[in-house]
Amino acid sequence: MLIDILAAAAGNAPENSFGFTEAMKQGGVIAWIILAVLVIMSVGSFYILITKLLEQSRILKQYRNIRSGTFWRATSLSEGASKLEKNSAWRQLVDDGLAAEAQHSKMTDSLEAHDWMHGSLARSEAAINSRLASGLPFLATVGATAPFVGLLGTVIGIYRAMIGIAIAGSAEIDKVAGPVGEALIMTAIGLLVAVPAVLAYNWLQSRNRRIAELLSGFSTDVLANITSRGAVKPALATGAAKPAAARTAPSTPTTSPGTTATTSPSARS
Repeated sequence: MLIDILAAAAGNAPENSFGFTEAMKQGGVIAWIILAVLVIMSVGSFYILITKLLEQSRILKQYRNIRSGTFWRATSLSEGASKLEKNSAWRQLVDDGLAAEAQHSKMTDSLEAHDWMHGSLARSEAAINSRLASGLPFLATVGATAPFVGLLGTVIGIYRAMIGIAIAGSAEIDKVAGPVGEALIMTAIGLLVAVPAVLAYNWLQSRNRRIAELLSGFSTDVLANITSRGAVKPALATGAAKPAAARTAPSTPTTSPGTTATTSPSARS
C-alpha cells in the first residue's frame, strides 16, 4: 500500500523545467552556438597552457643541466654542443654561434665580424622567444572577448524574456525563468572562460621573460667564449676553488679575570 502511494506521488510530481538543459533548449540555436564558442575558447586555452608549461619546464630543466653539467668543461664549444639535447633552444644558440664563427673570417673588418656574430646570436634568441610566445595571443584574445561573448548570450536571453512577458501580458515566473536563467548561465560561463585565460597568459609571460633573461646570458657567454678562443668561460664552470668565506684570525693571548699576562725576558728586551 505504501509503495503504491509513493509511486503515485512520484508520477504526479511536476517535472523540473528550470535546469541548464531546459534553459539552453529554450534559448534555441543561438544559445547553443554561443555555448559552443565558449567551450572551444576554454579547451583551446587549457591546451595552450599545458603545452607551453611543458615546453618552458623542459627548457628550464635543460638550462639547469647546462650549468651543473659538463658543457662548459668541454675543450671546445663543438664538443660541448654534442652533449646537449638535439633541437633544444640552447643547442640552437651554440650551433648558430659556431656557424657565425665559421663565416666571420670572410669579413675584413674585425669590428664588423664581431657585430655579425652578435647579430647572429641575437636573431637566434629572437627566434626562440618568438616560438615560446606562440599561442599566447590566443589566451589574450580569449581573456578579452569571452566575457563579451557571454554577454551576448545574456542580452539575447533577456530579450527573449521581455518577449515572453509581452506575449503573456504578465511577468509570470514560468514565462521568464528560462530566458533569464539562460542569460545568467551565459554570463557565468563567459567569466569562467576568461579568468583562467588571463591568469594563464600572465603566468606564461612571466616565465617567458625569465627564459629570455637566461637565453641572453647564455648567448653572451657563448659569444665571449668564441671571441676569446675558448679562454673565457662562466665563473661557475671554470672549476676554480672558491675563496674561503672568512679567514681565521691569529690567536691572541687571553687572560682570565684576576690574572695578569706575563712576558718572557726576551720579549721585554
